[in-house]
Amino acid sequence: MSITDWPVSERPREKLLQRGASSLSDAELLAIFLRTGVIGKSAVDLARELLTRFGDLTHLFAAGEKDFCATHGMGQAKYVQLQAVLEMSRRALQESMHNGDALNSPSAVRDYLRLLLRGREQEVFMVIFLDAQHRVIAAEEMFRGTLTQTSVYPREVIKRALALNAAAVIFAHNHPSGVEEPSQSDRMLTDALKQALQLVDVRVLDHFIVAGAGCLSFAEKGML
Repeated sequence: MSITDWPVSERPREKLLQRGASSLSDAELLAIFLRTGVIGKSAVDLARELLTRFGDLTHLFAAGEKDFCATHGMGQAKYVQLQAVLEMSRRALQESMHNGDALNSPSAVRDYLRLLLRGREQEVFMVIFLDAQHRVIAAEEMFRGTLTQTSVYPREVIKRALALNAAAVIFAHNHPSGVEEPSQSDRMLTDALKQALQLVDVRVLDHFIVAGAGCLSFAEKGML
């Protein structure tokens, strides 16, 4: 059955306009992005097929072009559109962080980190550099590693902090395993970075671990 044959109140576009975007399921939101289905499948059916294939939105968003286009009805144009939407979302969240005190906008920081790091197959270590008023100067991916670990060099972090004249930093990295709890090496690295940065008068405000849908804060857990 075509979506146009559905009751008006149940059609994704009309439902969004009447009840708001939060009332829609993942498949319904994705169907609005897809716009059309294929022969024998509505846009919602196609959206459900994509979610079944990739498991969830996180893994769908992280999919490479080849895997994304392997689904019937998906092509390079749709892949490009999706990447553009994701990049606009990242930039909007980054602007939210830049426009105020990062510590007073913890949700913007978390949302930005989740969007940037969720679904990554390798560990990525990034640093958010802040000025004395805790406004964002830059957010940079500094190190990349393997599935389970990455090498982080305190000297490089210090050099970049001094180059940007940063007064404080926030660290973040992902756990591709989906386990949110910090490892012993995560704790040791955080302590080593904190001690090294203290020598150049740069404060470590937090360290986030993004794992699955979670985003653990060292500061909130009393681990800084």
